[in-house]
Amino acid sequence: MTQDTVTARDLARSLPNIAKRFPTIAKGLYYYKAKKPKKSLTLGRLIESNAKSYGNRPAILYQDRSLTWRELDAWANQIARYLASEGLKKGDAIAIFLENRPELLAVLAGAAKAGIACAMLNTSQKGKVLTHSINLIQPKLVVVGEEMVSVFDEVKASIDTHHARPFQFLADANTLSIFGEAPEGYANMAAGVSGHRSDTSGVTNPPTMADTAVYLFTSGTTGLPKAAPGSHRKFIKAYGGFGLMSLAMEPEDVLYCTLPLYHGTALLVCWGSVLAGGSALALRRKFSAREFWKDVNYYRATTFGYVGELCRYLLNQPASEKDRQHTLTKMIGNGLRPSIWNEFKSRFGIETVAELYASSEGNIGFSNFFNMNNTVGFSTAPYKLVAFHDGTRDPIRDSKGFMKEVDKGEPGLLIGEITKAWSFEGYTEKEATEKSILRDAFKKGDEWFNTGDVLRNIGCGHLQFVDRMGDTFRWKGENVSTTEVENIIDGSGLAEEAIVYGVEIPGTNGKAGMVTLVPQSNSNEFDTDKLLKYLQDNLPPYAIPVFIRVTDSIEKTGTFKYRKVDIQKLGYSLDRKDDAVLVLLPKDNGYTELTPALKQRIDNGEIGF
Repeated sequence: MTQDTVTARDLARSLPNIAKRFPTIAKGLYYYKAKKPKKSLTLGRLIESNAKSYGNRPAILYQDRSLTWRELDAWANQIARYLASEGLKKGDAIAIFLENRPELLAVLAGAAKAGIACAMLNTSQKGKVLTHSINLIQPKLVVVGEEMVSVFDEVKASIDTHHARPFQFLADANTLSIFGEAPEGYANMAAGVSGHRSDTSGVTNPPTMADTAVYLFTSGTTGLPKAAPGSHRKFIKAYGGFGLMSLAMEPEDVLYCTLPLYHGTALLVCWGSVLAGGSALALRRKFSAREFWKDVNYYRATTFGYVGELCRYLLNQPASEKDRQHTLTKMIGNGLRPSIWNEFKSRFGIETVAELYASSEGNIGFSNFFNMNNTVGFSTAPYKLVAFHDGTRDPIRDSKGFMKEVDKGEPGLLIGEITKAWSFEGYTEKEATEKSILRDAFKKGDEWFNTGDVLRNIGCGHLQFVDRMGDTFRWKGENVSTTEVENIIDGSGLAEEAIVYGVEIPGTNGKAGMVTLVPQSNSNEFDTDKLLKYLQDNLPPYAIPVFIRVTDSIEKTGTFKYRKVDIQKLGYSLDRKDDAVLVLLPKDNGYTELTPALKQRIDNGEIGF
C-alpha cells in the first residue's frame, strides 16, 4: 500500500539514526546555511581541501581509469593556468560540450578556480537549439570533445565569439597523456594544458561564494532553452545538504552516476555529495539497464544518482537472484514515483532513498532527510502551496488580488519566497527572470519564485510531487519545452498550426510528447517523413513528439487562445473520426498510423517506450 502521509510517529522512528549521525548533520547544516557572499568557500577550495585530506583516494572512476583527488587538483591547476594564458579572467565564461568523462569535471574545476563560469551544454541538443544555448552565454571559448565535433561543426559558423582561438578540442581519450589530433579550426587544449605547472593555480583574484560557477540550461515558457546561473554557493549547499545531511558520505563511498553532467541532479547534487565525503564519483557516458549492476559491482558503488525513469527501467529488467548481490545501500535523485517506491527498495535492498526536489534556477529545495517513503522531504526555505488555474502554472487570486493556500493534502502550486537568505538567481535573460517572479502574493511588496510544479503536503512539513504544469513536461528524464518544439515545427513549413503537450502512456514515467497540427493547405498530402527528418535535425531525440494528431482545425476560445487543456485530455484517443493519429514506435524509422489494435497494445504496456 502506498504511504501518503508522514506522521510524528514516523519521524520518531528515525531519531536513533539521526542521533548517530548528528556530528555530520551539524557540519552539513553549517555548509548548507553558509550565506556570506565574500566567503572564499568555493568549488575550487573544496577540491583543494580534499586533495590535502584524501590525496591518494580516488576522486573520479571512469572505465578502467582512476583519478585521485591530488591528481584532479593538479590537473585543475594546469587548466586554470592555461585559461589565463588564453587571456581569460575572473567573470568570463566558457562553454563545455563533452559527454560524461573525467575531462568535463577537470575543465570545470580549473575554470572554477579561476572564477570562470562554465556553460554546461546539453549534448542532446543540435542545430538551432544548440546555437541559441551557446549564444545566450557568449562564451570566450567552447571546449568540444571529439565525440561531439560532428554535431558542433554543424553550428560552428553561427557562434558569436571574438577570441583568437575560440574552439578548443579534447580527444576522446585520457587526455592527461593522449593529446590526439585536433581537427582544422580547433586548438588542441590537452597539448596546451600539459605545458603548465600543476602545483598551484596561479590565481591572484579568486572567486567568492556568490560568483557564478556554472550555467545550466532549462526549458521554459519562452520556448528555447534558458540559461540559469548557478553560484559557487549552490555547490556548497549541495555539499552540506545532500552530501552530509542526507547521505552522510564518507571517503569509502562511491557514487555511480549515469545521469548527464549538464543536469543539476548529476552536477550539483551527485558531485556535490561526493565532494562532501571525499568520496569517488564513478561515471558512465549513458545509462544502460543491462550494464547497471555490472558497473555497480565493478566500482563497488555504495550510492547512485537517479531520476524516476531510470528506476523504472531497472524494475522492468527480469528479476534475478543477483538483484541483491551488490554494494548499493543509498540513492539520491528525484522522480521516484510512489507506485514503484517500495517495490524498488524491496527488490534491490536499498536502505536510503534521498529523494529531493529542486530546480537549476530556483531558490527552493526539498530533501528526504528523514528517509520517509514517497516524499521529497521538507525544506527550511519559506514556501507556500497555492491554488492555481487548472492546466496552467498561474495562481488564482482573490478579489483583493491575493493568493490562497490550499488545504493539507490538496495539490497546490509550489512558490518559494524570495528573500535575502533565499535569493532567486534567475536567468541570463531579464524577461525570463521576470516571468518567474510573482509579486504581491500575500501582501504588498512580497516576491515569490513560481516553480510551475504542483505538490501536496502529506504531513509534518513533508511534500509529495504531483505534476509539472504549464509549458513543460518531462520525458526520458528530460524537461521538454512545448513552445520550443512548436517553434521548430513552425519552422518546418509543413504545418499551419501546431500545439505541443505531454500525454501519459501506461507503464511509463513522465509524459510523452504529442502534437496536434493542421497541415499546410498548399500541400497535397502531409509528409510525415519530411517532418520527422526536420525534427531529427533540430531537436534532441527525447523532444521529438511520439504522437501526432492531424486535424483540419484546432478549436480556440473567443479571445483566440487554444483550448490546450481539452486537446491534452483527448490525448492519443481515436474518438475523433475525422482526425488521423500517428505514433513513432521505438526503433521505427517513421510514424505509423494508430489503429484500435495498436492503441490497445500501447495501453496494455506491450510496447516499451
